[in-house]
Formats: sequence, structure tokens, C-alpha cells
Amino acid sequence: MKLTKNIKTSAIKVLQTEADAIQNLINYIDDEFEACVEAILASNGRVVITGIGKSAIIATKIVATLNSTGTPAIFMHAADAIHGDLGMIQKDDFVICISKSGNTPEIKVLVPLLKRLGSKLIALVSNTNSYLAEHADFVLNATIAEEACPNNLAPTTSTTAHLALGDALAVCLLEAKGFTSEDFAKYHPGGALGKQLYLKVEDVIPKDQVPVVKEDASLTEVILEISSKRLGATSVVDNDNKLLGIITDGDLRRMLQKSTDVSAIKAIDIMSKNPKTIAKDEFAIRALNKMKEHNITQLVALDGDKIVGFIHIHDLMKEGIV
Repeated sequence: MKLTKNIKTSAIKVLQTEADAIQNLINYIDDEFEACVEAILASNGRVVITGIGKSAIIATKIVATLNSTGTPAIFMHAADAIHGDLGMIQKDDFVICISKSGNTPEIKVLVPLLKRLGSKLIALVSNTNSYLAEHADFVLNATIAEEACPNNLAPTTSTTAHLALGDALAVCLLEAKGFTSEDFAKYHPGGALGKQLYLKVEDVIPKDQVPVVKEDASLTEVILEISSKRLGATSVVDNDNKLLGIITDGDLRRMLQKSTDVSAIKAIDIMSKNPKTIAKDEFAIRALNKMKEHNITQLVALDGDKIVGFIHIHDLMKEGIV
């Protein structure tokens, strides 16, 4: 089947229409938006978000974003609300009702019931002259010029605008609460993202494997230390156990290519000086970034001045951080 319309042109038009709509939302970030954020911050309740159809799908995403950034939120389907789910709403809760028109039958039934419960009602709506907007305590204006759908029917631009405005609300609440990356990690312990936010170097380094030799150690001692600890390297220290350098498998190979008389070679002769280190209580992701920065595959892990092990890029790969 031959397409009669250029696909790229159509896709670009959709993206441009939605981008313009989001850009235009900036004009609607007003004193009422600010007052809404402040009211939620001052409340001891949760944020209950409701909607129907595509708006219900957007509501579930905003709920997820709020929960993951420190604002307790739950989803309530607008159709199910009038069949028992209103029981989930508590006195101090804020209810955000998402609707493009603000005039759907389900919304008109739901609004007076919500008002009767005493909950504060927030309208996230694209029609500020609607029934929903007129009866809301706060209106988050998501007015759009048109849907990206060529028939101006399928919710496309409107749902994008609602989602973007929900993100703006969530981020404002996040910043006002002083929500940190450490707080974020508490709610995201799983997967690579979570590990980047909470996994420390000391959690990753192989336990009870601290390869170390004195600066005057013989080549045989160096090889035995590297082989026994199976980390592919050893640290080199002076008589006060101060870190001087590091010897890797690669250093050994390069030394053997240059010299045939190895009997007099000491650790200090072949070590790489001033090795890159990292504190054991640093985040593992920072170890990865440091390896990338210096184009190396391992770091010496320290507890103060004490060598506690090595962290290798393979350790990070096993944890799923790389």
C-alpha cells in the first residue's frame, strides 16, 4: 500500500504541535499555580488524582512521579469513584481531577460528591470555562490550541500538556521539600538507577582481598601477590604503609618485554606512581566516572590513608551499574 502522505512531515507536525502547546503552558504558570503548590505543601493529606479515559492513564503516571519524589499520592478512577472508591479519600486529601473538557458526565457527577467530602479540589483542565474549573478550589490551566490528531479529536496534545503540567507540579513540590538524591534513592532501591544512588565503593570491592607489597619486594613476591589475590594488580607501599604506587598485570608484561635480567628488579622499579584512588564511602557510580575520566579500569579503595582493596570496572559491571 502506497502512502499518500509524507511520514516524516506528519511526525514532525505532531511533535511541533505538542512542543508549542507545552511552551505555551509557561503563560499559565501564575499565582494560582503557586498557591496550589503551597496549599499541598501545608497539608497533612495525600494527593488523590482522578480522571477517565486517557486522562486516567496520565493520572497514574503523575501519581507515580509524585510518590517517587516524596509526595504521597494515590490514583482513583473517576468511574469507579461513584461505585465505592470515594471511600479512599480522607479529609485532608487534595483531589486533582484531570479532564480536557471538564464537562464529561462522570466529572459532573463526581465533583459535587468530592465537595461534599470536604476535600480540596484541583482542576487540571484544558477548558477553564468548564463545570470542573468553575467548582474547583484551584485551576491548573492546560489550555491547548488543537490536538495533534488531524481530526482534532484523539487526545494527543491535551494529554501531553496535562502530563507536563503534572511534572511541573511534582518538581515544584520536590524542590520545596528539599528532596535530595539520597531521598530519591530510598524510593528507588531496585535496578541500575537505584544502585547508582545508594551503592558505595565498600559495598562493591572484593572482601578480604587487599593485595599489597613493600616497595623493595622482589619480582617473585609481586607476581605471587597478584596471583594469590586474583585482582590483576597490587598496591605498593613504603615501610610506613603509605601508598606509593600500583603494579598491574600489564606493568609486568611491559617490564618483561624491556628486560631479560629480572633478578634485581624491585616493586618500586616497575610500579606506576601516584595511582588513582577513591574513598570507600564514595558512591560506586563516582568510581565509574573516575575510571572513565582517566581511561583506567581500576582504583585503589582507601579508608583514610589505609588501603582496603581495589574496585575494578568488572565489579561495577556485575552490579549492573555499567
